[in-house]
Order: sequence, then C-alpha cells, then structure tokens
Amino acid sequence: MKLEGATVLITGGTGSFGKTMLRSLLGDGAEQVRVFSRDEEKQDALRVSLRDDRVRYYIGDIRDRSSIANAMKGVDCVFHAAALKQVPSCEFFPMEAVRTNVLGSENVIRSAVEAKVKSLVCLSTDKAVFPVNAMGLSKAMMEKLAQCVARELGDQSETTISCVRYGNVMYSRGSAIPLFVKQLKTGKPITLTEPTMTRFLMPLRDSVELVRYAFEHANQGDLFIKKAPAATILNLVEALKQLFDVPDHPIELIGWRHAEKLYETLASAQELATSEDMGDYYRIRLDIRDLNYKPFFSEGDDKLVVQEDYHSHNTERLNVSEIKKLLLSLPEVQAELAGWSASR
Repeated sequence: MKLEGATVLITGGTGSFGKTMLRSLLGDGAEQVRVFSRDEEKQDALRVSLRDDRVRYYIGDIRDRSSIANAMKGVDCVFHAAALKQVPSCEFFPMEAVRTNVLGSENVIRSAVEAKVKSLVCLSTDKAVFPVNAMGLSKAMMEKLAQCVARELGDQSETTISCVRYGNVMYSRGSAIPLFVKQLKTGKPITLTEPTMTRFLMPLRDSVELVRYAFEHANQGDLFIKKAPAATILNLVEALKQLFDVPDHPIELIGWRHAEKLYETLASAQELATSEDMGDYYRIRLDIRDLNYKPFFSEGDDKLVVQEDYHSHNTERLNVSEIKKLLLSLPEVQAELAGWSASR
C-alpha cells in the first residue's frame, strides 16, 4: 500500500508528531489527511497556517468510541499518536492515563478493524518497557491491546496492526530541551535532576521515519524499534551552554522527579531474543501462542539466547560535540539560536 492517493487519519494530529507527519503526508501526495484531536484552538491554528484543502479537521476524543468511529470511515491508514504523555500528570491522575492510553486506544483499534482500515500503526514509548510509572504502564497496556487484537485477526485480515516504540523526541512539546533553552535565555538556572541520567535522543524526523518504516514493513502484530544514540543529561546541558555561548550559566540540581528512571529501555533481552535485526531497526514479532497453557507452563524454548536489554546506558553514547551537531540539525534550535544572536 502507498501513501500517495491514500486517505489517512492521525489521532492526536495537532501534537508535535502529528503536525510533522501531516506535512510529510501532504508532501507524499496523500489524497486526504484527517486530523483528529480534542483541541479546537490548535486545529484552527493549524488550519490557518496550512491552508490546504486536503486536510480535514475532526474534533473528538478517543475516549468516545462514536467520535473516533465516525472519523475512521473511508480511511486507508491510521497513525495513532493521541495519548497522555507527561509522566508527572499521569502519576497524579492515573485513571486519566488509563482512560486515554488504554481504553481510548482500544476504541481506536476496534474502530479501525470495523472500518476495514488497511494499516494501523500505534505509537508507544520506551517507558512501556519495565514500566515504573503510570504513563509507561498505560502505554504497555496499549501495546498488549494492539497485539491481542492482531493475534485475534491473524495474517489474513484486511487490517494490519503494528506498534512502534521510541525514546525522547528532541524538542517535542513538554520535553526537556525547550525547558532548558527557556531557562538559559531567561537567565534562570538550568534545573537538573540526576546528571548521570541517560536518555535516547531522537529528532522528530526520525520518529516519522520509524512510523513510516512500520507502515511499509509490518506483518500482523509487529513492533518496531529504531536504534538510537543516547546522552547523559549533563552532557546535553553542556552542549546547549556551548551552543548559546554561556559557559558559566548556573545549573541547579533539584533531585529525582517522581517515577523517573536512571536510564530508559527500548527493548528487553527477552524481546530481542526473538527479534529480527533489520539494520537501523529491530522488528519484534508477535507472540502467537494461543490459550493453550502448555507452552507457558510446561514447555520451554531451547532456541532462545539470553542477551542484554537494549537501553540508553548501553547504546551508542554521544559526547558533547556530537550532541551539539545533532542539536544544530533541529530547525527549532536553529531558530532559537538566530533569535538569541539577534537579541544580544
């Protein structure tokens, strides 16, 4: 299936990923792209900035099955990005995370099957692996729901369901880098939790490429991961201080935020044992065991090779110079630097 000439639905279409994916789809010649979200103001801003008749705007909430089912009619492909993503807010309101990330995702998945959508790609996060917070737990359940329905459908279904899992998207809304830049530009101390903490670094363009790769290569129930470099939070801050030429800018250590990890994991050793290395990506295949309990309790698999988890402590580690180069490739950082230089 090609995206050229297709009708595509993006849930959470006014978010950082959604807007980038939307522009990419329009560039590919999609016949129609439907933006589904509950934020009327952001939809209006997007409509004014794009002025493209191929884009249709749907106000709704994935928690409401009827609203997402209505937007799904006649759609060829769905990219499911709508979610509650902030760790602290999900910790304070865990049932809200369940209602959106779990029950809302089930509405999207079931509606896609009913509408005979050809491909559904669900966006997940590294926090779904060994989850310690409500956001990660809810995203892990979303993955399980997608895999459950994929297992029910089988390979002969009209609808292929897949997932992607990635780490921090650089300069996405609510992420650390925009906060650090704001603190730097306003003269406030940069607030760090734990300097040795590592995080994967992925530009928004790479997250779009990952989703596209899943769309093009997925078999029923596949989960795709893009290999990505990581950096310590301290080196990330040092790179920003050097780019903005403020080497003496103060740093304030505030301690660990609630439910944070020292490092994030993109794939467990068990998942990697049955995965396919596809170069820049890992394909983690669907576990197709059914309700026959024997394979779970009394039969093993002597072909599995135990190996390390794939996490931000053991992936490629970027130094300060490499982080600066990656940051300079981001349009948002380029714009911030241009404005900073003009104001000094």
